[in-house]
Amino acid sequence: MDFGLVLQTDPPASEVVRLMQRAEAGGFTYGWTFDSCVLWQEPFVIYSRILAETSRLTVGPMVTNPSTRAWEVTASTFATLNDMYGNRTVCGIGRGDSAMRVAGRKPNTLARISAAIRIIRALGRGDEADIGGGTVVRFPWVREGAQLPVWMAAYGPKALKMTGEEADGFILQLADPFLTEWMIKAVRDAAVVAGRDPSDVKICVSAPAYVTADDSPEALDHARQQCRWFGGMVGNHVADLVSTYGADSGLVPHELTDYIKARDGYDYAHHGRTDNPDTAFVPDGIVDRFCLIGPPAAHVEKLNRLRELGVDQFALYAMHDAKETVIDAYAREVIPAVNG
Repeated sequence: MDFGLVLQTDPPASEVVRLMQRAEAGGFTYGWTFDSCVLWQEPFVIYSRILAETSRLTVGPMVTNPSTRAWEVTASTFATLNDMYGNRTVCGIGRGDSAMRVAGRKPNTLARISAAIRIIRALGRGDEADIGGGTVVRFPWVREGAQLPVWMAAYGPKALKMTGEEADGFILQLADPFLTEWMIKAVRDAAVVAGRDPSDVKICVSAPAYVTADDSPEALDHARQQCRWFGGMVGNHVADLVSTYGADSGLVPHELTDYIKARDGYDYAHHGRTDNPDTAFVPDGIVDRFCLIGPPAAHVEKLNRLRELGVDQFALYAMHDAKETVIDAYAREVIPAVNG
């Protein structure tokens, strides 16, 4: 199993670079960041520095979207990084929930995401692409052998289907085994129907991880408080699914939707923050299901379950008060136990 570190690009950028270096030294192979230009610093500038100061780490956004940047600009940025540092980038893409809503816009449609995936991937690997109105372009400077995998973040049935049909990887932002199994099946079934080998679609589960010294009530309570923001963030996506499909449609599992009944709005000023005031509705049970908390052995046990379900990568969010502690604990105890 690959392991990734997910960070927000809060200043100073040098701290993001330092933590990514620490992660690579500890056996992590992916470095991901959020991408919302109003809330955080520009990630692609920071990727160049990360790539320059690491040797093996693959970097990318979790996730970018097809509306805050022109598609040929996004493709050119990735292709330039790959030309400079080898094929060490991955394009995580989604509807742009925070990036779009903070700017007063609606998240992107699946049709727009689909078109962007095709164009960004094609241009990034040096192929021709029609960027609109019959205008076909190609980057003449992209070298032979260039690659740009595009992984899609999804929750709902239509998005999962499209991921299986078109994306190189699936990003699932929660670590609940039941929901992971359900969503992986949806992606792989769609891949088969589309004539693809389902194993060609990489599976990445991403969620907060908080390592405690023991499993005492006090330690676990602190860990939950540090990770509760994640249930609020996921709940924001789930609320849109309920609005689209209904709570009792059968198209979205109750295990995903039931917990947001007490939800009341969401303030993006605290998006992905431990001090988010809009997460009081998130019960302890959801934190335990969606995240990885507890002593190292508890993390190893859950990760082994996820790997058995077909997960290729676990990318841990380190938005809490123990970033270095969790990186080092994974390097020392978790990664060797899972991959040993």
